[in-house]
Amino acid sequence: MPNPLRWTADDLPDLTGRVAIVTGANSGIGLQTARQLAAHGADVTLAVRSLARGADAVAAIQGWAAGAPVTAERLDLADLGSVRAFADSWAQAHPGGLDLLINNAGIMATPHRRTPDGFEAQFGTNHLGHFALTGLLLPALVARPRSRVVTVSSAAHRMGRMRFDDLMGERRYQSWAAYGQSKLANLLFTRELQRRLDRNGIATLAVAAHPGWAATNLQSAASRGVSTRWQRPFADAANHLFGQSAEMGALPTLFAATAPGLPGDSYVGPDGFLEQHGHPRLVGRTSAARSDADARRLWQASEELTGVRYPLEA
Repeated sequence: MPNPLRWTADDLPDLTGRVAIVTGANSGIGLQTARQLAAHGADVTLAVRSLARGADAVAAIQGWAAGAPVTAERLDLADLGSVRAFADSWAQAHPGGLDLLINNAGIMATPHRRTPDGFEAQFGTNHLGHFALTGLLLPALVARPRSRVVTVSSAAHRMGRMRFDDLMGERRYQSWAAYGQSKLANLLFTRELQRRLDRNGIATLAVAAHPGWAATNLQSAASRGVSTRWQRPFADAANHLFGQSAEMGALPTLFAATAPGLPGDSYVGPDGFLEQHGHPRLVGRTSAARSDADARRLWQASEELTGVRYPLEA
C-alpha cells in the first residue's frame, strides 16, 4: 500500500473502464468525489434525490472535466421503493457490473421524523437505505474484479450507541445521538459485510471513510437545526473557522475507493488534529464499532426491516 502521507486527488490512478455510483452526489463531498472519479476516467452515476440538481451537478463536473462520462439518476434513500427502482433500472442499463459503490449520502442532526417506510429518518436514510442499496447491487459488484463498497461514516460514530430496543427513537429521541447511532451503524455494516464477503470467497472489499469536519451543505443544515438562537451563530462560526473544504473532505473517500493494498474493513479519515482536517490515512474506531456481536445483530435487524436479504452465508 502506498504511503498516504499528503495523498491528494492527483494520486488517483487511471480509472478508465471503471464504473461507479456515488449517492448524494449533487453537492459537497459527494459532488467532489464524483468529480474526481469522472475526471480520472470512471463512468459515474450521480444518485440524487433531485434530478434538476443532479443535472446541474453533471454540468458542473463536465465543466471541470470536458467530456467526463457522468450521468444523474434519481434515488431517495429514505424510500425503499425508490431504492429498489434505482437498483433495478441501473442494473438493467449496466449489465457489465459495478466497480465502485460510494455510499455517501446522509442527513445530520434532524428533528424527529419518519421515512415513508416508517423508519426514523437518520437511521433510515444513513444506514437502512444504503444497506438495501448495497444488497440489491451486490450481483453487479460481484461481477467485477476488485470492486469496492465505500460507506461514509463520521467521527460522530464515537458518540453513537446501538439502541436495539429503540432503534427508531420512539421512546427517547435526541438528534445528535440518533446521528451518532446511524454513523456507528455504517461502520458495523462495513465490518459485517466484509466478514460475509470473506466467508463466501468474494473478492469485493467493504471499507469505510469519514471526511473530518468539512464545511458543506450537511454542516450548514445541521447548524440551522440547532435548538437555540445563540447556538446557531456559534455553529456557523465553527464551520467557518474549523471546517475544511469539500475537496479536502472527499480525499478519505477517494483514498478508500482506489488505494491499492487496503485490507477489508479499513477505515480512512484525515490525519490532522482530532481527525478533523488533513490528508487521508487509516484511522481508529471505538470498541462499539468493532463489536462483532452488534454487527451481526444489526445485520439481522436490517434485513428484517428492509426486506433485502443478501445471498451471503453468515
